[in-house]
Amino acid sequence: MSQHRPQVKSPCVNVCLLDDNDVCVGCYRTGKEISQWGSMNKASQQAVMKKVREREAKSQFVSHH
Repeated sequence: MSQHRPQVKSPCVNVCLLDDNDVCVGCYRTGKEISQWGSMNKASQQAVMKKVREREAKSQFVSHH
């Protein structure tokens, strides 16, 4: 394994719209997570990605109609 691994790729999909809970409907990060992403270390980014996957999974069970 390389010792110089790049940071985690941003989950941004260029659909930047925060919902009523301050969570982006495109990437499922909070406004705070988005604004701090570039200064986070890899471990912090990975922790955010875990939350992103959890939020995305929950959102699929909620009707948006």
